[in-house]
Amino acid sequence: MAQFQNHDLEYVVDDYYDMTDFEEDTLSETDPHNDSSVEALDSDVEDNFEMSKPKTDTSAQEARNGKDIQGIPWERLNFTRDKYRETRLKQYKNYENLSRPREELEKECKKIENGNVFYDFQFNTRLVQSTIVHFQLRNLLWATSKHDVYLMQNYSVMHWSSLLRRGKEVLNVAKPIVPTLKCPGSLGQSLSRVQISTMTVKENLMVAGGFQGELICKNLSQPGVAFCAKLTTDDNAITNAVDIYHNPNGLLRIMAANNDAEVRIFDAENFACLNRFTYPWSVNNTSVSPDGKLLAILGDSTECLLADGLSGKVVATLKGHLDYSFASAWHPDGRTLATGNQDTTCRLWDIRNLSESQTVLKGRMGAIRAVRFSSDGRFMAMAEPADFVHVFDTESGYVKGQEIDLFGEIAGISFSPDTQALFVGIADRTYGSLLEFNRRCYHYLDSII
Repeated sequence: MAQFQNHDLEYVVDDYYDMTDFEEDTLSETDPHNDSSVEALDSDVEDNFEMSKPKTDTSAQEARNGKDIQGIPWERLNFTRDKYRETRLKQYKNYENLSRPREELEKECKKIENGNVFYDFQFNTRLVQSTIVHFQLRNLLWATSKHDVYLMQNYSVMHWSSLLRRGKEVLNVAKPIVPTLKCPGSLGQSLSRVQISTMTVKENLMVAGGFQGELICKNLSQPGVAFCAKLTTDDNAITNAVDIYHNPNGLLRIMAANNDAEVRIFDAENFACLNRFTYPWSVNNTSVSPDGKLLAILGDSTECLLADGLSGKVVATLKGHLDYSFASAWHPDGRTLATGNQDTTCRLWDIRNLSESQTVLKGRMGAIRAVRFSSDGRFMAMAEPADFVHVFDTESGYVKGQEIDLFGEIAGISFSPDTQALFVGIADRTYGSLLEFNRRCYHYLDSII
């Protein structure tokens, strides 16, 4: 990945995207750390909720009544939303590591029938606000249920309850962190002022990677941090990706991918380093097949690798992308791998025939920085660096799509495990927020009307 210095934790997106045109005074009306405004939320009645929520938040009812879902006051600005979108599409410059001719790329891309709605807007809150520390890394938001979301906000890992409409700090990484688990031969060491570059939350574990090569592991049901350490002392040693998965033997493992071209495997109980795999280039992203037998390895190369889940040995090379890759996800059936690239495409690979990608999906204006499948395999979501999240119906052959049109840098996307919610984190000084979309339910009558 690109060398990038970030000595102070700032909104690094400012150089790429500026929404200061939208700044408004209403932000001062609500203190993000004061949840008194949601104390009254103990009723399911929407009208009561409207009276208790902060003015900076937006509900589905308000959106139906014409309010912008992000609360941007278009009526007070000198341009319309449509006009600003038109300007953004013309002016946005996608970041590239490799400048290669891309005339033929458009011909490969599938024509999408947009205009579908699979997930309806439900709520937007600024009580928690996503932040990012590296412009190429956007895996900083995870939903563990349709009511529980974890995200990065400056130096804090925050938990948001969509049921109670309030946020709570789970971990503060600005303060000294001392590992609580003491095991013989443990590599654990104290850390402080960690800038979280990537994270995941699964199996009641929160695992985060740091800007200086750190790894932090916390059991969500226990106080403190079980394990933390610096994985490498290389100058540009950022931890680019982390994952929690079951290996082919059913044992829980933690994976960390770093800019030092290594992938490290840890035991999820005692956090011992079990294996280290080395590849030809910096590893930007990894994902594990549902059966744990294959690893997708993506990095500073146009090629993506498939490796054996136990040995790390490369078993296949995927060719087709034109730039570096930063996102991947497996369909729950284990047969389809999706890879997101800075060439503005997501490629879908059938592991039974890897000679070429089966489908190519294109973003609207930028790289594909995040990819997720719903747990039932029905939908795939992919996020660009800013403004657009695309949701595809896999049963339509990825032809039917929903385009979620927003403004701001996207810190992460996540389906809830039950597929009922889709969450999107927006990183912006003024409009940083967490958006919730709920899966549209179709009934028998819908099909015959």
